[in-house]
Amino acid sequence: MKAFIKAKEELKQLRLPGFLYSEVPELASTVPYFSLEDDECCEEGIHLIVCVHGLDGNSADLRLVKTYLELGLPGARIDFLMSERNQNDTFADFESMTDRLLDEIVQYIQLYNLTVSKISFVGHSLGNLIVRSVLTRPRFKCYLSKLHTFLSLSGPHLGTLYNSSALVNTGLWFMQKWKKSGSLLQLTCRDHSDPRQTFLYKLSKKSGLQYFKNVVLVGSLQDRYVPYHSARIEMCKTALKDKQTGPVYAEMIENLLLPVLQSKDCNLVRYDVIHALPNTANSLIGRAAHIAVLDSEIFLEKFFLVAGLRFFQ
Repeated sequence: MKAFIKAKEELKQLRLPGFLYSEVPELASTVPYFSLEDDECCEEGIHLIVCVHGLDGNSADLRLVKTYLELGLPGARIDFLMSERNQNDTFADFESMTDRLLDEIVQYIQLYNLTVSKISFVGHSLGNLIVRSVLTRPRFKCYLSKLHTFLSLSGPHLGTLYNSSALVNTGLWFMQKWKKSGSLLQLTCRDHSDPRQTFLYKLSKKSGLQYFKNVVLVGSLQDRYVPYHSARIEMCKTALKDKQTGPVYAEMIENLLLPVLQSKDCNLVRYDVIHALPNTANSLIGRAAHIAVLDSEIFLEKFFLVAGLRFFQ
């Protein structure tokens, strides 16, 4: 206990922006785990939460997210769609994966005859781009008014163009060539010679995020797979110095954030995460932090209990 208090005081001396979860006066939810009481303020209909995995992932990747949402919101009328339609081919282009996810959502609602009052999305890594792409499709238009929360866990919203890790960049290049991956080509903005004709730029021009009540962006400087600024949708120093592609990068950021900031009904929140990681090869290359948002029970429980649950109530 003394070591914890000492470490906390040392952290305070750094004067970092934000707060310590151990000093939060009020938690996001005060309902005990495993409570059987019904949510008194629940609306008619189901709150559908769609969980979308990332590159080379599967439907079980976000199982802990589902677990802690269920534990933290007992009695709430929530249902989960753990997306699995893309798990056999996440190296396909985004257009194909968008079609599959959209079909999966529509068919799930129709199959179980759900009366949906809210729809939220939780995406990890590449899955966040598939979610954003789904929002732009005409078939999803009837659900836009029901959008509630978009929780983006390490999402490469601006691609991997200015990734500082040469090792990761080399690995992505190799994987793209080996798998002939359309998604990796689009992630690196090399799918067209004109950067304004790339998939990511054109996606940034389409509306979507402003329809949510909450847009929550979670990123980590320890994550070398997805650039910190890409996960947070913000400018970086390298882009500022790049006279050729930098202005296009800035336009993408403006395209994404301006509609959100102009919407009075949309709440944009960013969270920075610092994980306690062991000294391993995975930590060195940045993979450990990239997947810690999925498999770290310490992080997920603290995140949802302190802040995250309120976005799903």
